[in-house]
Amino acid sequence: MSLRMDHDAGSRHTAGLFSPAAAAHRPGDGHALLAPVLVLNASYEPINVCAARRALVLVLKGVAMTEEENGHFLHSARVAMRLPSVIRLLEYRRIPHQSRALSRKNILLRDRNSCQYCATVLPSGELTLDHVIPRSRGGSSTWENLVACCHACNRRKGNQSPTEAGMKLMREPRAFNLHTSRHIMRLMGRSDDKWRKYLFY
Repeated sequence: MSLRMDHDAGSRHTAGLFSPAAAAHRPGDGHALLAPVLVLNASYEPINVCAARRALVLVLKGVAMTEEENGHFLHSARVAMRLPSVIRLLEYRRIPHQSRALSRKNILLRDRNSCQYCATVLPSGELTLDHVIPRSRGGSSTWENLVACCHACNRRKGNQSPTEAGMKLMREPRAFNLHTSRHIMRLMGRSDDKWRKYLFY
């Protein structure tokens, strides 16, 4: 897939993805590669959120095309690539309605990177996972028993239940299904005009 083919397919999608003069505009940095990108199915249905780095890989591989850009650039030796804010898959993917895989990343996404005891919002690296019912007391590693937690609250709770520690969960932990995912995408989209037209319909 050549650059000219991308351009001919529609400038709204991938034209300008590569621009030798891009450095004269808004240069990106390492944080820009971690920025959230909305992923649309081929039908324009929102289905996921990924990091800009991953979104750029999907575009360069020809799996997706850029619908919106975030204003930042990734520089290489000779060119600068525009980073996407919204991408759309070129082939329709059937999305099963079951829960997502249980993982640290998905639990932090479900809990919106906020400690479920004190409501503090932190970067992923500054959060840990807490077993609501400690493993030493029979608690399992399930969606309903794992929550995002800051290190201070984790130390305070220790090997106790929330009630024993005098702590209260912000919300009851539930499995991360497609409904939950779409709700979170809509919350994230409230602060990004480029996302809103794909999320609020």
